[in-house]
Amino acid sequence: MANEDLGRTLRRLRRLAGLTQDELSERSNVSVDVIRQLEQGRKHSARLPTLHALANGLGVELTTLLGDPPAVSSTGENDGPRFVAVRRAIMPALWGPEPEPPGADFSLGRLREQIADGWTQYHSAEFDTVMKALPDLISDARAVAASANEDDRKAGFAALGKVLQLAGHVAVRMGKTDLALISLERAIDAAGQSSDPLLLPMIVNSTAWTYQRQGRLEDALSIALRAAEDMANAGHSETADGLKVWGGLTMSAATSAARSGDYDRAADMMGRAEKEAGRVSKLPSGGDNRMVSVFSPSSVRIERVRLAVQYGHPQDALSLAKGMRLSKDTPPSWRTWLLLDVARAHTDIGDAAGAVKTLESLRKVAPTWMQHHTLAVAIVRDLWSLPNHPPGLRSLAEFLGVAD
Repeated sequence: MANEDLGRTLRRLRRLAGLTQDELSERSNVSVDVIRQLEQGRKHSARLPTLHALANGLGVELTTLLGDPPAVSSTGENDGPRFVAVRRAIMPALWGPEPEPPGADFSLGRLREQIADGWTQYHSAEFDTVMKALPDLISDARAVAASANEDDRKAGFAALGKVLQLAGHVAVRMGKTDLALISLERAIDAAGQSSDPLLLPMIVNSTAWTYQRQGRLEDALSIALRAAEDMANAGHSETADGLKVWGGLTMSAATSAARSGDYDRAADMMGRAEKEAGRVSKLPSGGDNRMVSVFSPSSVRIERVRLAVQYGHPQDALSLAKGMRLSKDTPPSWRTWLLLDVARAHTDIGDAAGAVKTLESLRKVAPTWMQHHTLAVAIVRDLWSLPNHPPGLRSLAEFLGVAD
């Protein structure tokens, strides 16, 4: 996000939260003069601690204030023909032709594999690739859901629910949260017509995440807790896949609690989740991991690091991250987020050398992702403003375009 957009975003988020400048100042402990200067464009940037405080006062992620990294190629085109095709797939035109059952050469197994590949690409931030595939995947899933055979029809609805969930995630990354909720509502409808008991709570988790992005923290917390409780009551958390879905919902609820200012409650939830995550490997294995919520001891620890650094506990974040060994099923996107959060924690405690070292690691594993990530740029910009530059900082600053 260009610096001149910061003030407009701050003003929009403040108004969505129903806060005056004075009320946001009181909540964030940031002077009303700084808020006024940012919103009026007389000040185009602020140090990370100030931005953290404003984001917490608004009840949003820091990246929401800074601007999410683009979920598209470097062309910056985020609503071009490819995304229009995704919109049409999610919401077919009125009075369009009804889906027809697939032909004899169609393979449901191949469709499931393609949807699973789509999730892998999503977690690897290959959003262009996912968007290109989504329209055909949604169309094929709708075709299977129109089958005369009941088993095929239910399997088709399961595939449709999973691919519409994926489309919802992509829409969130594009900043189109209302479209995401439409896609997720249709995914929930499809899940209800499938025979997969885990699909509905997984989509509820995605819906809670989307609510969080809209600042609807109470709604997000409520639905995540209800779905997790329903799963436990139904005994679904006694299988590996079921426990992963329960864990994803619990972590989502913890995030909402933290953003609502109840860090202690969030920490309790995350502690319980981390304890339960140890059971995953001891339970009967399920199906394709790519199609199930991300939940393992590694993912819980990564999320705990994120919450600690976002809510003013950088030393806790570094302690949690120290010596962490990531499981092989940890998606690449989670690994990159961990490095970025550790860099933020080092920056917050004034350890510029530690931040640079971590950012150098991030550059090695995800250079393109890093270039497009507004928070990575903000951290390097903060470090660059310091009087003494640690070794390696100039290279990072030039790489991200913030060097003088």
